[in-house]
Amino acid sequence: MFSRRQFFALSATVGAGAVLASCGGGSGSGGTGSTDTLKGLDGSLQIAKRFSPESIVPGKVRLPLSLADKSGVLGTDGTVTLPDELTAKVIDSETGDVILDSVTAQRYDENMSVPYWPFVFNIKKEGIYVLTLDIAPDTEVTFQVLKPSDVPMPKVGDPLPPFDTPTIDNARGVNPICTRPEGTCPFHSMTLTEALKSGKPVVYLIGTPAYCKTGTCAPGLDALIEISKTLENKAVFVHADVYKDKTATEAAPAVQAYKLSYEPLLYITDAQGVQIDRLDAIFDARELREVLAAAGIS
Repeated sequence: MFSRRQFFALSATVGAGAVLASCGGGSGSGGTGSTDTLKGLDGSLQIAKRFSPESIVPGKVRLPLSLADKSGVLGTDGTVTLPDELTAKVIDSETGDVILDSVTAQRYDENMSVPYWPFVFNIKKEGIYVLTLDIAPDTEVTFQVLKPSDVPMPKVGDPLPPFDTPTIDNARGVNPICTRPEGTCPFHSMTLTEALKSGKPVVYLIGTPAYCKTGTCAPGLDALIEISKTLENKAVFVHADVYKDKTATEAAPAVQAYKLSYEPLLYITDAQGVQIDRLDAIFDARELREVLAAAGIS
C-alpha cells in the first residue's frame, strides 16, 4: 500500500509527457480553458495527476487533474487566474483513433486550497488511452483501463462487501478509530456491516483526516458531516480511518479488507447495498453534493 504521504506526493508530480506548452497568445475568452486565462503563470503549464492508475475499469471513468507550473501545484491564492472549465480529447493509444472528441471538466475547489478539474466520461473496453488538453494539444496524460478481474477493490455494480468497521463501542484494534483533529466524527456509531443491512443507501468513506488536513481527507470528511445534517436520515454514513495507530505505519483492517493501495475513497450504495458510484483521491463539498444527489440522496 502507498502511504498517504507517498500517494499525494505522486499525485502532485508531473507524469512523463505531461509538461504543457508555455502559456501565451490565444484569443479565447476567460473561464473556458483558453491559455490567456492563466495570467500570472510562472513558466510552463503542467498537469498534476490526481487519480490512481490502479482502479480504472470499463464504464464510467473519472480523471481529476490539477494544474501546476515550475513553482508547484496552482492553488486558489490568486497568483494565477485559473479557468473555470477545461476541455480535452481522448485517444486510443494503440490505434490513434479519437475516442471522444470533446470532454469537459468543471473547476472544483469549494472547501480546499488546490482546485481540480475532474474529467468524467465512459470507456467501453480495456486498453491504454491518452487525454490531451485543448489548451496544449501536444501534451498527453496517459491512463490505462484495466480488466475488472485485475482490480481487487469493490467495483460499481457489485454489492459492497460488508466489513465490521471500528465503532465507538468496539475499536477492533484501531486506535484512534478516527483521526479527525476536532475529535471522533459522527460516522462511527455502527459498522459498515450493520449499515448495509439498514435498508438505506450507504455512504462509506475510507480516509485519514489527521494526515491529510489540507488535501482531501479532512476537508472531505468535514464537508460530508455538514452535508449529512441536511439529509434527514436518507442515508447511513460510515467512516473508517486508514492506519491502525498513530505511528501511521500499518494499514488498518478496513484498508486491507478492500485491498486498497491509495486513499481516500468514498463508496455510495443504493438501499440494497449495491455500489452505484465511487469518488477517489480528491473531491470537494460541491462534487459530494452533486454525486449524492445523482444517487438519489438529497
